[in-house]
Amino acid sequence: MARYIMLRLADAIPTVFLVLLLVFVAMRILPGDPAIAALGDSATQEQLSLFRERMGLNDPLWLQFLNFLKGVVTLDLGNSMMSNQDVVGLIFYNLPYTIELTVVAMLMGVVIGLPLGVFAARNRNKAPDSFVRGFSLIGYAIPDFYLGALLLIVFALNLGWFPINGGGEGFVDRMYHIVLPALTLALVKAAFIGRLSRTSLLEVLSKDFVRTARAKGASENRVVYRHGLRNALLPLTTGLGLSTLATLSGSVAIEMVFNRPGIGKLLISAIAERDYAIIQGGIVVLALCVVLINLIMDLLYIVVDPRIRMQ
Repeated sequence: MARYIMLRLADAIPTVFLVLLLVFVAMRILPGDPAIAALGDSATQEQLSLFRERMGLNDPLWLQFLNFLKGVVTLDLGNSMMSNQDVVGLIFYNLPYTIELTVVAMLMGVVIGLPLGVFAARNRNKAPDSFVRGFSLIGYAIPDFYLGALLLIVFALNLGWFPINGGGEGFVDRMYHIVLPALTLALVKAAFIGRLSRTSLLEVLSKDFVRTARAKGASENRVVYRHGLRNALLPLTTGLGLSTLATLSGSVAIEMVFNRPGIGKLLISAIAERDYAIIQGGIVVLALCVVLINLIMDLLYIVVDPRIRMQ
């Protein structure tokens, strides 16, 4: 087990380095001049030259990359080109909103999707199974931002049950504000989780050891939950990891639809203003979150699959 953990941690290091390299290169090949974007078209050549010198844009690319790596390690990503605010401070303010949206949406998605998948598997080719498959098909087809707009119109604007925008202050208020955005992402993820859990459980229930358990007189609940669902956790864990990554990326659009704070909304605003410092910092944070989620999923395999603990 210790060897497996060390290997996963060792794999994460070059992955992080490649992510940082790709972010750095992508920001350098974007069209437009950061100096003009920050100072405007009316800036003089002298002002533009001073800005490029102050921001280190005149340094060789290898030196800029080293300074970029140093800034990531020391949590010094510079200041916003528009507001002159500290980029790390802006990210640390907005990141908790994105994380809580992702976590709550995934929890809601699992609570909705997993029972649906089990229910469909236990009623294969019957009306409940058809309902779950239809729900999954609709969940796959409908864009999350469109679903979010519908929920916003119905439950916030028309019925007034939930706030229209904002992230809330304090735990209770924040949970109240997060219901609709999280439900939007959760319904889409529940469709995926329900379909995946149904497929995985049906595959396990067709195995010989399950038929043996039934032949020995084991109750259907014991067969489904102890033998079936327990052995279906490995593909489910992989699916949950992919779904979490999709939820994190989907939060970008949802934060804009519900006008709530978050890394996604921060990034969209920075792109509109061509604030390269915030764009670079925000992409780095999201990319590192993706690497971290993948690492957590790899470590969860130790809990799900006992064979890994023997390595």
